[in-house]
Amino acid sequence: MSQADTAARTAGRPLWSLGLLRNELVTVLRRWRTLALLAVLAGVPVLIGIAVRIETGDGGSAGGGGPAFIALITNNGLFLVFTSLAATLPFFLPMAIGVVAGDAIAGEANAGTLRYLLVAPAGRTRLLLSKYASVLAFCLLATLVVAASALITGALLFPLGDVTLLSGTSISFSEGLLRALLVALAVAASLTGIAALGLFISTLTNSGIAAMATTVGLLITVQIVDTIPQLHTIQPYLFPHYWLSFADLVRDPVYWDDLRRNFELQALYVAVFGSAAWARFAARDVTA
Repeated sequence: MSQADTAARTAGRPLWSLGLLRNELVTVLRRWRTLALLAVLAGVPVLIGIAVRIETGDGGSAGGGGPAFIALITNNGLFLVFTSLAATLPFFLPMAIGVVAGDAIAGEANAGTLRYLLVAPAGRTRLLLSKYASVLAFCLLATLVVAASALITGALLFPLGDVTLLSGTSISFSEGLLRALLVALAVAASLTGIAALGLFISTLTNSGIAAMATTVGLLITVQIVDTIPQLHTIQPYLFPHYWLSFADLVRDPVYWDDLRRNFELQALYVAVFGSAAWARFAARDVTA
């Protein structure tokens, strides 16, 4: 077959392939590292729930510091979902995403399998899209693991019932569950920016460990910068700045301003670093 025929066949293939995405998802989820990350994330709500239960076992209060919503857990176990997401979002969840995203391309290059994936032929754009889609799927899965673990732990340790929102409005437990699902989806969407950043870093190196360490290091650095008052001018442009805006979903009516800013900021990071990852990967020499 001539090179022209091969190019024509490649051009005729769709950019999206469910088979390729399925293979990427299976590859990510069967790694022991991924399972260990999910286990740690699932354990955080259990630790928080037990700690609050012990502290309030003698009639004491769970206030006095700690993650958002922690003082409300004893009244309704559903608030353990919100508390656990607030506790894991600043570091544990984005760290897990950084590890998976950083290893997406660099890990394949380090193992020597990247060139074979392209020879398959998957095509660079299709492969990169599938890699990013698998990272996004992990974002959603990791967030839902935290939420599900928190809901089960909250149901076992604390009472459940009608939910009193931060604005003082009372809603049914079923509507509270819907709010919890929306919060989980908002948290997952908040991680799309660092997922794109990690994927871009992964295209810059052949070392999965270096890509993961760089992504996590940037996460820590940006988190520190976001807490320095003197740098308030640039803070609204940092990807974690509006992460905790998901708390506005636990109000009636919902405050959409910061949520909208968060989603727009994540979309900007996805566009910028997704394009940078494609440009780098498209020009990368994978034959070595």
